[in-house]
Amino acid sequence: MAGLGPAALLLLLLAALLLPGLPAEHVPALLWSTGRPQWNPDPALHEGHIVSAQELAVLLQPVFTPNPSNLVLFFQERLSVDDFTYYSESYGNKNPFQNVQEILQSSPSSLVLPAVDCRATRDLLSFLQASGDWDLKTLTNLDISQLEVNASKPFLLVTELQPPTSEISTLEAIAENDKIIGRLTRDLQERGVHFSVIYTAVRPSRVSRKTDVMWNLRRQLMATEEEDGLSYPPLSVTTGNNTCILFYASNFSLVANDSVLIELTNATFTTRSVDISSSTCSDTNATLSLKYTKPVNGINSLEIRFLMTNMLYGGSDRNWFTLDSVEIVQDEGKLAKYNVSVISAPAEYSFHCQLVGTSSLDLASLIPSNLEAINWDVFISRFQIQGFNVENGQFSYASDCTGFFSPAIWMGLLTSIILLWILTYGIHMIMQLTTNSRFDDPKGPALSVPQTE
Repeated sequence: MAGLGPAALLLLLLAALLLPGLPAEHVPALLWSTGRPQWNPDPALHEGHIVSAQELAVLLQPVFTPNPSNLVLFFQERLSVDDFTYYSESYGNKNPFQNVQEILQSSPSSLVLPAVDCRATRDLLSFLQASGDWDLKTLTNLDISQLEVNASKPFLLVTELQPPTSEISTLEAIAENDKIIGRLTRDLQERGVHFSVIYTAVRPSRVSRKTDVMWNLRRQLMATEEEDGLSYPPLSVTTGNNTCILFYASNFSLVANDSVLIELTNATFTTRSVDISSSTCSDTNATLSLKYTKPVNGINSLEIRFLMTNMLYGGSDRNWFTLDSVEIVQDEGKLAKYNVSVISAPAEYSFHCQLVGTSSLDLASLIPSNLEAINWDVFISRFQIQGFNVENGQFSYASDCTGFFSPAIWMGLLTSIILLWILTYGIHMIMQLTTNSRFDDPKGPALSVPQTE
């Protein structure tokens, strides 16, 4: 590969030899330039292909040849290609990627890579430093006026964008990062500096898109939570030394008044900034109380309650636990209450469902029971909860909301029954066929069959 030094080739070789068996998590990478580099996508990079470290090195060759050009590297902690459609189209006219999209459209040369191996992006800075003689600069205060440009030596400007926190939702963090990218890009252009930009992330975001989940449903009887690379354990409520409630979700978010996104996944499972002290447990009732302080601007406090009961049902002669209702309390005053359908399991089991929320497409629906509930939309992906009989701090076998007879199985059974009926009818008709008992002899008199026979 022309333009790459021995150290860069050694890094790529080590990455290829030592990391072949790891799961290929991927993130998007956006490349554009205002000067010389012209991005030439490889025709082999078809849809669904994950760009490896070697392929990324080839695609970055225009930055190094014939000489390294000025380069700006925007690093975000988490980003997925689905974020560009999910956050741009799901919340009205609020487009958090407005600056990035406008820059890509106006740039004389750009390249969008939907899927790049995370191992390549994590080592990207080391690879760039080993591949060219750069004047490395790190922008901490986001003030481009202090940047000194040396005409004889290209600069590599590294900017780490802010991640979501308990005070800043994912949507707000992405929108703020988009403003930073737009402002820095315009400031450099106003100074007459020609440069290239790489915008990527370290790891993919955890948000599961509703459309993706709907197309990938499958039966999971007695299933436990699947491994998907998430590092956080389920949220647990303990009484003394015993765990009495377990709760898990890959995506836990609310939308207030069709406009304000409240992303609660990070605060609930990663930073654990949620207050669960009001949760209660007993043999017959359990309440999981999740309290958040200032989850977004304009809301000072938010509490979400999951109310569960454990009862003996004579028909099955066993105890079942049910999630009876979900309540959302805003600023300790406004109460939104939802009745819950489908969410129940034997008391010894946990309950699992791919989609739980207020949408009619969700497998387990939250049904508004008062007027305030209409103002909220709830989205929970890969929901799992257990409120009774928790052993060793782990989920028991899961009763899934997708029944044994899924629509696909019903279609297969109905088709098989129709084909079996056709086969049976055909065999019956064949068995009813009879042959003639008399035959006409052409050399003898004509055969006469009385009508009475």
